[in-house]
Amino acid sequence: MSESPENPQQPHVPRPVTPGTQASFGTYGGRPVSFVRRGTRLQGRRQAAWAEHAERWAVDVPRHVANTSVHPDYTFDAAAEFGREAPLIVEIGSGLGDAICHAAEQNPDTNFLAVEVYTPGLANTIIKINSRGLNNVRVVEANAPEVLATMLPEGSVSELWVFFPDPWHKSRHHKRRLIQPEFAGLAARALKPGGLFRIATDWSNYAVHVRDVMAGSGDFENLHTGERRGPESPLTQVWQSGVESVVGGAPVREGRAPVSTEHTGPNEGVDETGGWAPRFEGRIRTSFEAKAHEAGRLIFDLCYRRR
Repeated sequence: MSESPENPQQPHVPRPVTPGTQASFGTYGGRPVSFVRRGTRLQGRRQAAWAEHAERWAVDVPRHVANTSVHPDYTFDAAAEFGREAPLIVEIGSGLGDAICHAAEQNPDTNFLAVEVYTPGLANTIIKINSRGLNNVRVVEANAPEVLATMLPEGSVSELWVFFPDPWHKSRHHKRRLIQPEFAGLAARALKPGGLFRIATDWSNYAVHVRDVMAGSGDFENLHTGERRGPESPLTQVWQSGVESVVGGAPVREGRAPVSTEHTGPNEGVDETGGWAPRFEGRIRTSFEAKAHEAGRLIFDLCYRRR
């Protein structure tokens, strides 16, 4: 056992890992996580917006292990935070806030919570909240599993959104994908009975992964079981076109060689399972989704109802 450098006479005692914290979900000790924090520095408009408005729009979460962890004793009180009783929609991985702020504008009688670990993205969301005069959006810098496991009261969420999560293409990284059986259980805990879990991805391999995970959950039912299968399936169309293996992650530019991900998953020719939802009309087409279309990729929507 190593000794503490502050007191060489005392052995180093690791901090306890409390159930429900970031550490308990494998964020530390070499265990996999679903995100990489690519930067937290704020500059210019983002820094100004955060300094001036974070106290109003960002949920002040007590930490436990890391700066994205949530102390398991903390519970989010939506009625107190928003000053009213209203349905709560939570977006995991809200990015720059385009989708959630658009939805908040269109649904003023609904409360929205943006969950993100990328500080500049949250600052951008705050800029949109202010510029559009929104009062029904809050942001939180936090690890999603902890938000669902302890921060949100059980059965308090009307809809949960996960749009375009990191696909983690390589097979050895699939364990890092956000949507796993454990995550489905946490989603079920936070959602009220009858609540909706909406998911979208622009990669077929992740779409199949999500469909398989959710099919194994007894807490959810697919609202579109058997729909859009066979020739009508976007999965069949991707397999038959080979588009993902040609264009990879970016549009093919004139004069440049195509890029292949080489991790598009098995090609079964025809998707006989289906279960794909129509495009969610409440999701604005962001620049990220536009780039996927430009690259020739298809969008897979899935929608599940909490039993």
